[in-house]
Amino acid sequence: MNTDPRIEDLLRELAPQVLGVLSRRFGDFATAEDAVQEALLAAATQWPTEGLPANPRGWLIQVGYRRMIELVRGEQARRRREDLVARQDPDDRQYAPAADEELTAERDDTLVLLFLCCHPALTPTSAVALTLRAVGGLSTSEIARAFLVPEATMAQRISRAKQRIRASGLPFRMPEAAERPDRLIAVRQVLYLIFTEGHTSTAGPDLRRVDLAAEAIRLARALHTLLPDDSESAGLLALMLLTEARGPARTGPSGELISLADQDRSRWDATAIAEGVALVTQALPRGPVGPYQVQAAIAALHDEAPSTQLTDWPQILALYKVLERLVGSPVVALNRAVATAMVHGPAAGLTALDALTHDPHLAGHHRLAAARAHLHEMAGDQAQAIADYRAAAARTSSRPEKLYLTMRAARLAAGSKGDPPAAAKP
Repeated sequence: MNTDPRIEDLLRELAPQVLGVLSRRFGDFATAEDAVQEALLAAATQWPTEGLPANPRGWLIQVGYRRMIELVRGEQARRRREDLVARQDPDDRQYAPAADEELTAERDDTLVLLFLCCHPALTPTSAVALTLRAVGGLSTSEIARAFLVPEATMAQRISRAKQRIRASGLPFRMPEAAERPDRLIAVRQVLYLIFTEGHTSTAGPDLRRVDLAAEAIRLARALHTLLPDDSESAGLLALMLLTEARGPARTGPSGELISLADQDRSRWDATAIAEGVALVTQALPRGPVGPYQVQAAIAALHDEAPSTQLTDWPQILALYKVLERLVGSPVVALNRAVATAMVHGPAAGLTALDALTHDPHLAGHHRLAAARAHLHEMAGDQAQAIADYRAAAARTSSRPEKLYLTMRAARLAAGSKGDPPAAAKP
């Protein structure tokens, strides 16, 4: 369905608010989510021809409320649920509210929805799908296209996630104070998973999925708005902005990958860089310092450097050491090895990579082979660099990355000079 982009943006903004109203009022997230989707479909059909209502949010609540009642009454437990609603509200409230009625729900429940969709009971893939559907307002077909799976598969994934939430009996409310830090970690992880898949696709013909990365940034911005004093949420938004700012220069005319060293930095998004730098600059002194803030600081150093050669590699290496202490990730260790090479030479970097050879998370991964190829190329060992580039190309399922790595090997084989290495995920 072709809908005015302004209406699409408005519906995505209002969807979690309306879902929050119905979920809190009826205590049934899964059914409320179905009702909201039908209300959104009705709006997408009617608003382009009839015009925006005076109160779009109230219009959606009214339509969703009526559909919710129909769905509730159609279930086997109709009488029990109606009795529950009746006990919560006086008799004069048992009707679909008028579109301009304030209700009790003018508060924004987006943060509650994020906590619910990112509950530890769900797998990461289910949490991603449910977050994009319930909080992002994306249709099942849009999410399926973004993750290159059939729509039926994505529909089953979302359905299972909703069933798990229903079976868990989770109330629609903020987690207890003691639970919130861990739950907030899960929320950030899910948003970052969405972003990384949009920024560098794990499979398929395209290096980037711009819409998916943009949606992750929108949700991270909403999280920062809801929790303005949370330094790690600010760091997450900063990291996304600073990383995606390079997006326009990461691919060539045919969608081919362009390494960080070869990118035209004049094409980087200066506005996004300025916002990201300001966010991380404000967040770091507030503390406590977390991994997203450190990664954002690294991204800022890359973005502010006039070239790869003039990048502050010693500072980047120091930050990777801090990040490694915070998270202990093998990918962080891989990037630290590349930074080590840029500061102390390729031999030191290769020694650092040798320590990762038997890591079960990296063994056989194309990024380890690609990093090794770059460092051998820096050291002048073209034969080994060619072999490693070819090994990396064979291991990746991303078509642009495969082409880039294959071409690097071919150019070296033809005797051309290589360029300096970039981080594992430029």
